Amino acid sequence: MGELDRRSRRPHGGNLPMKSLSPALQAHLDDGTTTLAWCWRITRVDGVSFGFTDHDRTLSFDGTDFEPESGLTASEVRSGSDLSVDAQDAEGVLTSDRITETDILDGRWDNGEVEVWRVNWTDTSQRVLMRRGAIGQIRRGRLAFVAEVRSLAHVLGQTVGRTFQATCDAALGDARCGVDLEGPAYKGTGAVIDLLRDRSFTASGLGGFASGWFTFGTLDWTSGANAGRRTEVLGHDVTDGIAVLTLLEAPVRSIADGDAFTIRAGCDKRMETCGAKFANTVNFRGFPHIPGQDAVLRYATKDGGHEGSVL
Repeated sequence: MGELDRRSRRPHGGNLPMKSLSPALQAHLDDGTTTLAWCWRITRVDGVSFGFTDHDRTLSFDGTDFEPESGLTASEVRSGSDLSVDAQDAEGVLTSDRITETDILDGRWDNGEVEVWRVNWTDTSQRVLMRRGAIGQIRRGRLAFVAEVRSLAHVLGQTVGRTFQATCDAALGDARCGVDLEGPAYKGTGAVIDLLRDRSFTASGLGGFASGWFTFGTLDWTSGANAGRRTEVLGHDVTDGIAVLTLLEAPVRSIADGDAFTIRAGCDKRMETCGAKFANTVNFRGFPHIPGQDAVLRYATKDGGHEGSVL
């Protein structure tokens, strides 16, 4: 008996707790001999949907074909009665041509929406949605991957609304910030001259920008193996008039000489940078004058200055 069978059998019959079963599915469960299969529907953040099942033939419902024998299997659900995040592992080998190692490494499956269904494979109209969640951490090996499926309780751990902090909480270039990153002062194009490390290289085309201008900015690859991918810039230095860029993470595919990119300026979220670099203090979204945690350690001194002004 599967999980659904055990949980739905109660002394006087009845439905699965907190689940509404159709009369046909309940009758099938009460029959004692079941033909049940697991189906997973995954909708990536780019809107592309995929269906997988542990059955040996394709199952279809709600406009989705659930691919059989994809190598995808699920562990037991780890859950509790508190508000902690329930989790389940979906493990599989890279046998489906729709699950590619490159897409996993590119992060295309991260935070994808997951639906877990229990389905009567002889009549897919008899089904029940067991849980919803999102894909969390993905661990990969040479031949297999393990994706963590988190329950919707993980949303409770996300920050909602504004945060009182000294630095700006707006994203550079968004509606709250107002800076136009498409302007020539904040946008440049270039190409890789020489690879220094897996995520550091010298670049052409950026001679007109001062050192540090693109630190904490973004870089979009426009040619080469990483074309279409975006990455964050950790550092921008100028050595002997040549720009040296260091990315936050190494790209999925190796960087090659001549790879072209478009790069946009970055911001360290400080009010001084907002004014000096972007002349945008009026839209600064931080609170630079609120006392920090070090305020509890301060003490009066004899050198004056105790007139009640901002510390």
